[in-house]
Amino acid sequence: MSDSVLLALRGASFAYEDGPEVLGGLDFDVREGRALALLGRNGSGKTTLMRLLSGGLRPREGRLTVQGGPATYDRKGLTRLRTTVQLVVQDPDDQLFAASVAQDLSFGPLNLGLPDTEVRGRVDEALAALDIGHLADRPTHLLSYGQRKRTAIAGAVAMRPRVLILDEPTAGLDPDGQERLLDTLGSLRASGTTVVMATHDVDLALRWADDCAVLTPGGVRSGPAPTVLARTDLLREAGLRLPWGIATARLLRAHGLLDAGAPGPRTPEELAAVASGAEPPQGPG
Repeated sequence: MSDSVLLALRGASFAYEDGPEVLGGLDFDVREGRALALLGRNGSGKTTLMRLLSGGLRPREGRLTVQGGPATYDRKGLTRLRTTVQLVVQDPDDQLFAASVAQDLSFGPLNLGLPDTEVRGRVDEALAALDIGHLADRPTHLLSYGQRKRTAIAGAVAMRPRVLILDEPTAGLDPDGQERLLDTLGSLRASGTTVVMATHDVDLALRWADDCAVLTPGGVRSGPAPTVLARTDLLREAGLRLPWGIATARLLRAHGLLDAGAPGPRTPEELAAVASGAEPPQGPG
């Protein structure tokens, strides 16, 4: 992956009508090929930031650039944005509306004016990517919560975006559903999709993300996930706790059980591997 900047906000500010400023003077990059976790307490501006990046909101000041060029908000510009970046909201019921799964997935590509053969190809591709081919003809109102989540993501994937932004995608899923979704996101990344995930789960962020961006009252702080998530002062300011893996690594190093330069465990399975003397776990990505 090239690690080039796909999306960037420069000096971006936003306030809702008759409300206080939510984001002010924000500089923010989404880099190609990097799994990015977006963290912050409720009300920190995560949802606003995601909507600014996807074109759902327009900065009051500053600008959004897409692959190096300024975003525009006319019909042509918004079409370009929506074929570059897709946002999947937290509640799938806010996104699903068609009678069946396949019909829901076809809505976006049809709105692009694509021929029927290409629409069918994109729908089949998205069904396969999310492992829901068996649900193609299932009425959306008969889906389980986890199936609705995967269908909502598949609808975004059918647009073939360069950047996929997910708002709390694992919320409400059982452990098996979470693991299946993370496997799917790994496959999407391997196929060239850059994934941004907003989450409150610092353990998930440490395990999954290459980079983290933490929204605080003092602005956004971003960098490599293990570095950012080890900053107790930053986490405290953002109303977040120290990730389990960071705390465990510090304890292991204090007792001489983990070399200073070795990566710490991010899951119980990786802790067991460290304890047994197996090869240290590899970083995310």
